[in-house]
Amino acid sequence: VQLQASGGGLVQAGGSLRLSCAASGHIFATAVMGWFRQAPGKERELVSSINWSGGSEYIADSVKGRFTISRDTIKNTMELLMNSLKPEDTAVYYCAAGSKRFPGTLSEYPYWGQGTQVTVSS
Repeated sequence: VQLQASGGGLVQAGGSLRLSCAASGHIFATAVMGWFRQAPGKERELVSSINWSGGSEYIADSVKGRFTISRDTIKNTMELLMNSLKPEDTAVYYCAAGSKRFPGTLSEYPYWGQGTQVTVSS
């Protein structure tokens, strides 16, 4: 499974960004896909995940009500719509796939895309 993340950038606080993750290869193996983020000096954390077949969603408390995850099983893409962005959302965001458990932990995702930088200015 290959993952390609895109959509990061610089935005002012209160703004929005949409991240996209394109998956290729043995998509049936993805099971659960997710978005993680890692801020400087901090551990990588799960932001949101989605069950590829059933669509069940997990949203971390820190972004609940502001971020929305979705997937398109025809296009084999996953998106993260981020609204009302805050400076503390600044991080490198990674898409990941392949967890057999939902929502999955960091070590349970075997497939990773490259990160995309999200910077929120105050």
